[in-house]
Amino acid sequence: METNNIRLTAPEIASLWTQYMFDTMSILFSQYALEHIDDKDIRELYETALELSINHVQHIKDFLTQENYPIPQGFTEQDVNKKAPRLFQDPFYIYYLYVMTLQGMTGYSLSVSTSIRSDIRKYYIACNKETMMLFDKTIDAMLKKGLYTRPPVIDPPVSVDFIKHQSFLTGWLGERRPLTVLEIGDITFNMIKMNLHAALKVGFIQVAKSEEVRQFIMKGHKIANKQIETFDSIFREENLNSPISWQSLVTNSTLTPFSDKYLMYQVQLSTQLTIAFYGTAFSVNARRDLSAQYILFTGELAKFAEDGANLMIKNGWLEEPPKASDRKALNTKT
Repeated sequence: METNNIRLTAPEIASLWTQYMFDTMSILFSQYALEHIDDKDIRELYETALELSINHVQHIKDFLTQENYPIPQGFTEQDVNKKAPRLFQDPFYIYYLYVMTLQGMTGYSLSVSTSIRSDIRKYYIACNKETMMLFDKTIDAMLKKGLYTRPPVIDPPVSVDFIKHQSFLTGWLGERRPLTVLEIGDITFNMIKMNLHAALKVGFIQVAKSEEVRQFIMKGHKIANKQIETFDSIFREENLNSPISWQSLVTNSTLTPFSDKYLMYQVQLSTQLTIAFYGTAFSVNARRDLSAQYILFTGELAKFAEDGANLMIKNGWLEEPPKASDRKALNTKT
């Protein structure tokens, strides 16, 4: 059935607007990365990623133009210096792509679930399939190169069992029970994402032009390292292996490849996504000490994100999403 004459809903516009911001950011990162990547396999992955992002941006422009919505500014050639020296080593680039495809699959699935018009649903289903294929190739390349740290492995239980005591929930006082596979999975992948965010911040601190931006990112780096150490200590208590750090994969370059606006957006995006993933982890864990940590971490990051938004507003870097009509203003007679 033809649906292009049906107006897009607010959630559909939200998904398109958000994806436009993300993909214009990704285009610049991929273009810069391709100036430096030596590894043939990683280069091919980034060429694919760049092609996908360019196609996405064109599709979004078409959707928004049909609806008479202005095209967001997003990120442009003014936000990148492709000829700046290498800031990251090749293994970092594949780690970055791994985490971004992980987050992309989550985002596209959400966009499908909040889209009503059939052409928008089909578009996001196609985006998800493309991202899944890129994710699959990225994992294969990481395994081939010995760059992937496998999550912890546990022994299978003797039999199926049911929880019999409320002590299953303890974590502050008394003996803590071993982590469940759900809790191990969430901590593992939250550590992987935080390791990427920490490494990005190491590089961004070196190349930020504004001292105010540099100090803000340094604060975020401190928060990231503290949260990573907490997760790592939980795993050490259980004798479980943790994902490796990627912070050593940053070079000593201090010439910036990106505008401060771009750096701030990347940091803000990583913070917002971490808050979302912490919320998911909080909803499935059952040990009280873990719940308390996720609440504490989320509060820390929420305050950090608010400070970041204020800094971006101050500098005119925070682009405003489309919003509902201001009926009060419209109804005010002059």
